[in-house]
Amino acid sequence: MVRKVYIIGHRNPDTDSVVAATAYAELKHLLGKKEYVAARAGKLAPQTEYIFRRFGVEPPLYVPDLLPKTEFYMSTRYETVADDVSLWKAMDKMVSTNAPVLPIIDGDGHYRGLLNYNAFALNSFKILNPKRADIFTASLRLIEKTLNATPIVEFDAEENFNCSIMVGDDDIQTFRSLLDEHKSENVIVIAGDREDIQRLCIENKVRALIVTKDYVVPKELHELARKNRVSILSSHDSTMTTAMLIEYSAPVISMADTSIKPVHTDDTVQKIRPQLAASPNRCLPVVDADNKVIGIISESDLLHEPNINVILVDHNEPGQAIEGVEHFVIEEIIDHHRINTFTTRYPITLINKPVGSTSTIIANMFRENRIPIPKDMASLLLCGILSDTLILQSATATEYDVLTAEYLSNITELDIQTLGNDIIKSGSHIGGRSADEVVHQDMKDYSEGKFKYTVSQIEVDSTREILERKKEFLDELEMARRTAGNLFNALLVTDITQLSSIMFLASDPKFESLIKLPKRDAHIYYMKDVVSRKKQLIPLLSEILAGVE
Repeated sequence: MVRKVYIIGHRNPDTDSVVAATAYAELKHLLGKKEYVAARAGKLAPQTEYIFRRFGVEPPLYVPDLLPKTEFYMSTRYETVADDVSLWKAMDKMVSTNAPVLPIIDGDGHYRGLLNYNAFALNSFKILNPKRADIFTASLRLIEKTLNATPIVEFDAEENFNCSIMVGDDDIQTFRSLLDEHKSENVIVIAGDREDIQRLCIENKVRALIVTKDYVVPKELHELARKNRVSILSSHDSTMTTAMLIEYSAPVISMADTSIKPVHTDDTVQKIRPQLAASPNRCLPVVDADNKVIGIISESDLLHEPNINVILVDHNEPGQAIEGVEHFVIEEIIDHHRINTFTTRYPITLINKPVGSTSTIIANMFRENRIPIPKDMASLLLCGILSDTLILQSATATEYDVLTAEYLSNITELDIQTLGNDIIKSGSHIGGRSADEVVHQDMKDYSEGKFKYTVSQIEVDSTREILERKKEFLDELEMARRTAGNLFNALLVTDITQLSSIMFLASDPKFESLIKLPKRDAHIYYMKDVVSRKKQLIPLLSEILAGVE
């Protein structure tokens, strides 16, 4: 499979992380690097949906996790064989292409079974076994192709039928007796240049007569064969060779190993390992949702690097990254938050700037690379900046953010204040939304030493409704806290009209007892002039955590 690099933001992505991933992937494409894919690790928030819909941009690919999956290791270089091809031709293809296995498919590409050397060995044993039953399935067309035979007279060449093989090398009376013991309509006779045997077969209306060594069949027998609907084939090989080859004329599907079930691209490596170990060649076909073969995966493929790399935007803490990211090479991190422990396998590009938005960094990377910013990307980037800085009023907003926003406003001809009001309001309504949705919409995980906690944030134009539903939100925070085993979970509700916040807190009592903020109600605190989670709230919480024993 073609190598891809996911550019992806944190879990429960906000507008800035989704915009940054989208615009950075576009910059990579404009630089000629088409393998980069914008992705997101969670559901779009209402504000983000509004922005992408407003500017007609397709949101990034949703990737729920990066647990190692089949699609990250599978090979798209593979061979298949049609189910109606002869076993002989299939094995010839297997040998000539050096394929360990051949998925067998129908005319529409659907998986039907697997041909492997184990199945071929079992088939060879049956063919060479003197105690075998002589009946097998074939068609005259497959027999022709297997033997490279020439049809002289032919009927129903494409029809599959159960046939038995006889070799016409006895005296005429003995052969007549043997012929009488078989159902003549299913018998294929291999004969040399004996005209008496040829005539007897045609008179007894065998299914087909194969004449070896290119011996000539008399013309009058052609006419008799047409009258009795007996097919005549001319083979180049000897009788012995023809007799050995003919049973490989069976359709390859008759030798399919149907016990080998295919895997899917989204199956985890952990799930398919037992299947790989149980397959004779340690190989499995990979199919899509319609059961069509799209690749092969083997145990040796799992020893190689996956075909996915990752670029992280708008975060650098492991607890905020998409699940499973540790299994993949991280190429770059582009962020504007505090730096926390994140181990990488190789040296990487790390861009971390004390600005109000990752979108500010990405916008200026277009300028640094002297790449004109497409108007739709400029619009998204402006939204990312205004969203993450509360229309440039947050404590995190810098002069660099202001200058970048003005530059993007000039490109897009969008008024900063008008656009900012539109996007803030688009995400500020909680009517009809569950507490679970609101709390997890923009939830970030943090750790300080042995303690873990989360902080969610939502901007509203009035705190009235959320306070009326306070029990619902506190219950949701407490349930999430207990499930994760956190010291506390907090929800910062920022009033964009007052540029202040209230904080809902579900906490272990030993932490909450240290909080000295003004209370609005039980477990609800008023935070005057606090609007930034990153620059104002997190440092405050870290300071309080230092006093927890």
